[in-house]
Amino acid sequence: MINKIILASKSGVRKKILEENKIKCIVEPSNVDEDSVKESLLKEKATPEIISKNLAELKANKVSQKRNGDLVLGADSVVDLNGRIISKPNNRKEALKILVDLNGQTHNLISSVCISKNGSMIWNYTDKASLTMKQMRKDELEVYLAKVSDEALYAYNVYQIEGEGRSLFSKIEGDEDTIMGLPIKKIKKYLDNYK
Repeated sequence: MINKIILASKSGVRKKILEENKIKCIVEPSNVDEDSVKESLLKEKATPEIISKNLAELKANKVSQKRNGDLVLGADSVVDLNGRIISKPNNRKEALKILVDLNGQTHNLISSVCISKNGSMIWNYTDKASLTMKQMRKDELEVYLAKVSDEALYAYNVYQIEGEGRSLFSKIEGDEDTIMGLPIKKIKKYLDNYK
């Protein structure tokens, strides 16, 4: 079994999940311009699953080209609201607008992971969870946002399912690791069998 991996992401949550599962990781962010890639893929009518997978692969491959022989893990999560991709907010005003859009709605959160070696993908996995947000008043959403740190807000598509964000939802279907951006059980299974 492999017990060390390069994580092509600056996500503290992803790093923590790996470490909690006894997988040592070296963080080396890919610095891929996600917005321009998403925009290009959307013009080609790509599905949210394809967008998520392509971004995870792009991140892993980019770092993998510089880390010869190492396994590099890239990951990406996409929020799909009725076919519309919801991107991470850049400020609290955008965060509130996203919560208003999700309010009372069911959306899908798609997480993809990719492992690359020597600049090429050798394994990938995509999973989807479904989340139904409670119908809330705007002032309740503002109170929620006031409790969330900037770091958490900009890293987790507005809600932290492992923290305050759980209170926003009436129904959650799917793997919580997928919702947090790293379907760890599938990653471990792959690494356990890696030769």
